[in-house]
This record gives sequence, structure tokens and C-alpha cells, in this order.
Amino acid sequence: MKLQNITDSENGPSRRRYEDACGTAHALDLIGERWALLVMRELMMGPKRFGDLRADLPGISANVLTQRLEGLEAAGIVVKRQLPPPAAVQVYELTEWGYQSKPIMGALGRWATRSPLHDPTLHLSAVSLMLSFQAMNQPARHKDLTATIGFRLGRESYVLRLEEGAIDATRGDPDGADLVFTGAARAVAAAVYGGVPLATLEAEGALAIAGDHILAERFITFFPLPPKAPQPV
Repeated sequence: MKLQNITDSENGPSRRRYEDACGTAHALDLIGERWALLVMRELMMGPKRFGDLRADLPGISANVLTQRLEGLEAAGIVVKRQLPPPAAVQVYELTEWGYQSKPIMGALGRWATRSPLHDPTLHLSAVSLMLSFQAMNQPARHKDLTATIGFRLGRESYVLRLEEGAIDATRGDPDGADLVFTGAARAVAAAVYGGVPLATLEAEGALAIAGDHILAERFITFFPLPPKAPQPV
């Protein structure tokens, strides 16, 4: 079914453009549709299958996801390809240009966390969590530390490498890491951004921690949220 024939119940069947030469306006032409930026976010750590994208974006319908992927493909931001055997499945991934949006996404996320309406207790995907660590990184808090921290977050696993204040996150098996968190991304976020003690999450069975517990207690202090923006009186 062609893109224009898919009914988008959330935004209507057709897209409107700003007809404005400003780069910001054209950026919104490209990725301003609802869910488009979040689809890109979920591909920021590597390719994913259609079903995995749906699972990580609760609330999106199959039709809307299809439309967003086709729109991003047409814009040159996403590409579809077939993995070789034995996987032999179709996946979507960002193009080189698509990946260049990562710092923009991080800056937007940092800016939005200053909103008094931001709720860090809502759903958070594994990719969102990894990207948040990079976006909210405070190098001065761990510039003396070199460590590998693993995350088993449902069907996805990641390794976070800290060295001289820099953070690098990749998909991969965390075996051998100095510290491994196992649980939902939301549980890790509850400790890092919500102030919930690790001992509480462990006691509730929401999070399992293997390895250096002292490092775990230190790690959750590396990413403080910025102060909220003042509101009009």
C-alpha cells in the first residue's frame, strides 16, 4: 500500500509543509510529524525490526509506524535492508545523515527536561535510557574514572564505557563489565533520575545489580537533571 493511501488517524492522511526557506522550518517538514523523531531515536543505537520498533513505542499503530518509516525513507533519513542469513530479516536503520541528528536530539532532550511538566516516571525505552546518559553526562563527576557498565534491559543489552569524563554506549553483551544492571529501563531511570534508592529497587525485584555496588551508587549520581525553568507569576 502506498504511503498516501495509508490512513493516519492521528494526523490526517496528508502532510502539510511550511513553505519556508528557514532550515528549522525544513527540519520540521522532514521530522515534524508525530512519532517521527521518536522512530529516529529508537534507531539511534542501531537497526531494528518493525516489530521491535512497535514494542518500543507504546501507542503507535502499525499504520502510523509504516507511514513514518516510509516518510523518513523518502527523506533519506532511514533505509530499509535485509539482514544476511541466518537472521534473514528486514530491518530499518538510520543513514549516515540520519545519525548526524544525534547531538540535536540530545540538546533537545536536555532543554525539555527543564520543563516543570516533564515526568521522568513515564515509559522509557532502552535506547532512550542510553541516549539520556550521553545527553545528561556531567564529565566532571567521573573524569577520574575508567569503567565498563553493562545493562540487560529486557531483550536488549548494552555496554557503557566511561573514560576521562567521556561516555560511549554500544549494543553488546555486558559479560565482564565492572557492573551490570538487569531490569527494565524504567527501573534504572527511577534510580538515576527519580532518586529511588538502589536498595529499594533491589528489594522490590525491579532491579538486579551484579558487580561493584560502590560503583553503582556512584554511577547514579553522574546525570543530575537541570533546574526547572521559572514559570510566569
